[in-house]
This record gives sequence, structure tokens and C-alpha cells, in this order.
Amino acid sequence: MAVDFQRVKPYGDTLGDGAVQLSFSLPVPCGEEARQAARQLAAQMGLEEPQVYHMDDLGEGYTFFIVYGTCTHTVDFTSIRVPKVDDGGRMNYEAINRFIRERIGRKLVVIGACTGTDAHTVGIDAIMNMKGYDGEYGLERYPEIEAYNLGSQVPNEEMLAEAIERDADALLVSQVVTQKGVHIDNLTRLVELTEAEGLRNRLILVCGGPRINHEMALELGFDAGFGPGSLAPDVASFLVRELERRMSNDTSKAPD
Repeated sequence: MAVDFQRVKPYGDTLGDGAVQLSFSLPVPCGEEARQAARQLAAQMGLEEPQVYHMDDLGEGYTFFIVYGTCTHTVDFTSIRVPKVDDGGRMNYEAINRFIRERIGRKLVVIGACTGTDAHTVGIDAIMNMKGYDGEYGLERYPEIEAYNLGSQVPNEEMLAEAIERDADALLVSQVVTQKGVHIDNLTRLVELTEAEGLRNRLILVCGGPRINHEMALELGFDAGFGPGSLAPDVASFLVRELERRMSNDTSKAPD
């Protein structure tokens, strides 16, 4: 059966059957009333014939559910347009270092951190640390990049001070813990600080994390955003090309 990309819907056993699985918790005691509450809620979400296939008592008046149902809604896949990082194509480790030597003429200075209250460094370490992740070296391994990983729970003010001291080209901010939109406030604050210090046009600002995408990053005032699955070459390819673009517009920073 051919897929109609103008009317795409979920499928489970057969194409177009609309089968979906939901999991959620409700602040109600486990029992048949809870089962009915979950079924009614799924129906109000637009699912037909919702069935509670699993219900588990979480204690203290909370219940966990797994619900199956049929989705009747569709999306027009052909109309979707998603902003993406314009990096000119991902380069590998050797190509990135060669690009810096030949077209920038000096080392790229990059500072990374988990800022605010965020203590989860897995994301920033995957990009920055020398050992890298998934077979790709981190930026600390690149001979043409001076990479400084400040770690976790770094105040925005401290990160910016480090950028000024080291005459950084780029700031990489990782945000993992994002309850109640704290990542939005924290990222916005960093942009505001760079603007207040007159450094926004000088610094390349990049953010990343499981709930970050390029569109959100642009809306918050960053130059690029990288979500799950991004590796050091993805970030570095963008950074070096963006720095070259800025240098070409400012002859005072062009290599000799």
C-alpha cells in the first residue's frame, strides 16, 4: 500500500490503522474508577475505542496506565517545514582541522558548560571531552580547537567571564533538566548578558539538549541548536563555517 504523505497517521499492525499507545499517571487511587478515568481522558484526547491494557498502583493515591487506542487524525507531511542548522554539510575530524588551519588561520576557542542548576554533563561531555562519544572525538581532541569544558551548574555570569578572559569565539550550553521551562529562562538570560556586555555579535552561541532544536534556539536568540544524536563534528562543522563567515564580514579578524 502506498503512503499518502498528505494524510499521514500512526499505524501498529497495518498501515493506516491509527493504532497508538499512551502511558501516563493520574493522581487518583488505583481501582476501577481510575481505569474509567484513564479511558475517558484518552477519549477526550481524540482516541477511538481506548482500552487500559495496564494499570499499576504507584502508592499514595497515584496510578500509572498504559492505554491503547485508535487515532483518527492525520497530518500533511508535505507541508511541514522545519528550520535546520545550515552548516554546509558535516565535515569529519581531519577536514575540520584542515578548514581551521587553511581558512581561519588560528585556533578556534570554544567554552562549554551546563549552566544554571543543571548538573547533567552527559551531553556537553559527549561534545567537548577528548574521548568524545559514539566513535567521534570530542572538541578537546581537535588540535586546532582550544576547548574548555567548565562542567555543571555554571552561572551564566561565570561562563561569560571565562569567555572574556579567554577571548572565546563560541559558547556551547547544554540543558538537560528542563522542568517548568527553566531552560528557557536560563538560555534567555545568557543571551541578554552577552548583549548587555556588547559581546553578542562577537560570540557564536550554541545550545543543545534533549528538548532543544534549532528552531527553539533561534527563537531564544542563539545561532544554532543541536538536539539528541548530535556529535562533535556536527557542532564543529557549524562553528568553523560560521566563524569564517563572520571573519569575511570583518576584515580586522581575517587571518594574515
